[in-house]
Amino acid sequence: MAEDQVRVEVEPFGPDDNAIAGAVREQGRHADVTPYLKGNPRLLAVTLPEPARKTAKPREPERYRATWFDYKRNRAVHVDGRFGAAKPVAVTESAEHPLPTRDEFDAAVAVLKKDSELGQAVRDGALVPYPPMPPLAGGEQPDGSVERTLAVGLRPADKRRRKQHEIVGVNLVRNAVERFPEGAPPLARANEQMCQAPPSAGQQTTGQGTAGQVWVNVFFGAEQVWRFLAVRPSASSGAYGSGVELRFADYRGKRVLYRAHVPILNVLYDANACGPYRDWQYQEGMIEASGANVAPGFLLASSPAKTILDTGSDSGTFLGTAIYVDGLEVVLVCELQAGWYRYVSEWRLHVDGTIRPRFAFDATASSCVCNRHHHHVYWRLDFDIETAGGNVVREFNDPPILGGKHWHTKATEVMRLRNPGHHRRWQISNQGSGRGYEIVPGGNDGTAAGDAYARGDLWFLRYHPGEIDDEPIVGTEIEIDKYRNGESIAGEDVVAWYGAHFTHDVSGPTVDHVVGPTLRPHHW
Repeated sequence: MAEDQVRVEVEPFGPDDNAIAGAVREQGRHADVTPYLKGNPRLLAVTLPEPARKTAKPREPERYRATWFDYKRNRAVHVDGRFGAAKPVAVTESAEHPLPTRDEFDAAVAVLKKDSELGQAVRDGALVPYPPMPPLAGGEQPDGSVERTLAVGLRPADKRRRKQHEIVGVNLVRNAVERFPEGAPPLARANEQMCQAPPSAGQQTTGQGTAGQVWVNVFFGAEQVWRFLAVRPSASSGAYGSGVELRFADYRGKRVLYRAHVPILNVLYDANACGPYRDWQYQEGMIEASGANVAPGFLLASSPAKTILDTGSDSGTFLGTAIYVDGLEVVLVCELQAGWYRYVSEWRLHVDGTIRPRFAFDATASSCVCNRHHHHVYWRLDFDIETAGGNVVREFNDPPILGGKHWHTKATEVMRLRNPGHHRRWQISNQGSGRGYEIVPGGNDGTAAGDAYARGDLWFLRYHPGEIDDEPIVGTEIEIDKYRNGESIAGEDVVAWYGAHFTHDVSGPTVDHVVGPTLRPHHW
């Protein structure tokens, strides 16, 4: 069988949870840090700063950033540290409110249980708390300041009492509950109409900064065909995470991708029924998978893993990323959570060099998802085919659109739309060897044509360090056009951004919820 021909070996890489927790614990006790953390501060995230420039091989992280929230002074505190060094590098304060953790959400539920109006119903299970969208509920004070207030959805356990459905705000600075005239904060809604299955009780999730990186070695018979570094979503790069991330991907000993990930994910509702939202891609959920735990957050599965798309439930047996063999492909898959949304982040790598990035969409019970809405997912594909520079970008059209030729070269940064009528696809190659990859659009990927919110289908941009997402942003739309300033991409280091657009309509016909292009090698 094909599975007998394809073999996967995994090697852990980077600091584990104990190393990260130990460093943060020591950091939090340091005299330079303790004045900034009063009362009962909570650790919200740990991130590993990006290297200043590209390297041929990954380096063990030397530095990290711990983000705390100081409820006594209502502020976020960023502490930059170095592994193996007790003294922090820098401490900075911020009025911005980081995304909440599951631990913080549970703290908000604990406050709710003591509320004089809602507490009894929450305690006895008549109202079941769930994480809604958006995760923060304003909390603006008369002086213009914003106190940290988490949104908590309250779903009636008895379907006959759906009028009790509500989303409240829990102020963790004052330990107080805020209720809203419309039954939900701005950008959300909670009413009798609820769609999708309820979330699983006691569902485990991860926060931002849970350790997990592995080298994945793929053999076809005696030959090694793939070697790449896989990063679990909770350890992935970018301000909002980026799903299952691949780095330093080599096919048959030659570099293909420096990094491939999904840094941007958003959703827009028809008539702004809810949202719009910018979602995050680091919070992992449970999947059905069995096999060998090979590293923190990674399972070498003995059979295909199952996500919410397969089971209809976000419960499972494993929290993290599963790796398994499916025919002649190696698959990496993880389920993600963002409020009531459930996403599936997946990579499929074939022994012939083909790569199929995939992303899928689902949700758990809420009122918002009953309304037609549009998800937009954007992959960032940093091709370093054999070398970082020396890229050539070409576009194919049939019938031709320029000079009667099917292929034409892109010399400067550009945004392009998919065009099935011209069988449009793209190619990025090494100008010396001619080896490269074609980007073939998926049939379910939609188009941004005429959609001001989606902004585009594919961008080719010149590589610059730090441009791994679009931070800082003003709204929820993708904002990478600020990087498109007419620079040359001929013979340079080029990054491709690929967008796919999915319409979720629970009252419409059954459709495929999976999107993604095919990356196909040529002249390899």
